Amino acid sequence: MTALALRAATAVRAPADPGPGEDDPALLAYFTDLLAPFGQKPDQDLYRGGAHLHHRDLVDLLLAADEAVAAARPDLAIVAHALPDLAPFTATAPYLTARLGGRATNFALTEQGLAAPFTALRIAAAYQEAGRAAEVAVAVLEQTTLPTPYPLTPLVDSAALLVLRADAGPGPRFAGAHSADHAGPALAARLDGPDADGTLLVLGPHVTDDIPDHPAVHRAEPGSYCTGVWLELARHWQDWQHAHRRVVLCDTDPRTGRTHLAVFADGEE
Repeated sequence: MTALALRAATAVRAPADPGPGEDDPALLAYFTDLLAPFGQKPDQDLYRGGAHLHHRDLVDLLLAADEAVAAARPDLAIVAHALPDLAPFTATAPYLTARLGGRATNFALTEQGLAAPFTALRIAAAYQEAGRAAEVAVAVLEQTTLPTPYPLTPLVDSAALLVLRADAGPGPRFAGAHSADHAGPALAARLDGPDADGTLLVLGPHVTDDIPDHPAVHRAEPGSYCTGVWLELARHWQDWQHAHRRVVLCDTDPRTGRTHLAVFADGEE
C-alpha cells in the first residue's frame, strides 16, 4: 500500500513583535479562577506583554504563506499542540478544515507535550491504511502568550503545516514514528543499516544525549517546545528529498525525558 507522502509544507516563526496585549477582563477572570486552587495568580504583565496570537491566527498565517498548502483539500485534518491556545474553549481543527475545503474529519491532539505531532502522524497513517484518508493536513501550533511563567521560556510563537497524500512518485514518505527512553541509542538503531549513508538526522533543540557520530546532522534552532523539528522539515523538505534518501526527525521532551522520532524515506520502509 502506498504510504503518505509529503507534498506541501509551510512554517512561520516569530510572526509578530510582542505588542501591548489585550485587556480582556473576562479572560483574566477565567485565569484567576483557574489558578486560585494552586495558590497562584495570573501574571498580568507577562500576559499583556505577549504577542497574543491565537491558534486561528497561526493557521491564517500558515495558509497565507504557501499557495500549495492553501489549495489542499484533505480528508483528515489534525491540529497538534503542547501549549494551550490563547483563549480557552476554542476549536481550531474545525477552523482549519473550513479553510481547506470543509470536508475533513478533524480533531486536535494535546496533553502529550512534544509527542503530539508524532502521534498525529501515526494516526494519519492509520487513517490512510484503513482507506479513510487519501490526503491529510497536520498543523503543529505553538502560541506563547501565557498567564504564568513557563519552565521552557524563552519561547517564540511558531507553527508548521504539513500536507501529505497517498500517491505514487518520488518524495519523502512517512515511514513511521517511534518513542524511546534515550535519543542516542534510538538514533544509533536508525543508522544501523544500508541506508545510513543517505540518512539526515534532524535534531530538536531539546536533544542533549550523546548523538552517534554522523556526517549529516541538522539542528533546529532554539525557542520552540513542540514545533522545532517540524519547522525545519517544512522549510527544507524539498531540498532534503534531493540530497538524502531518508530523514529522521528526533526530539526529546524536556518535561518527561522521553525521546520521539519520525522517519521520512524515499519509498516505504
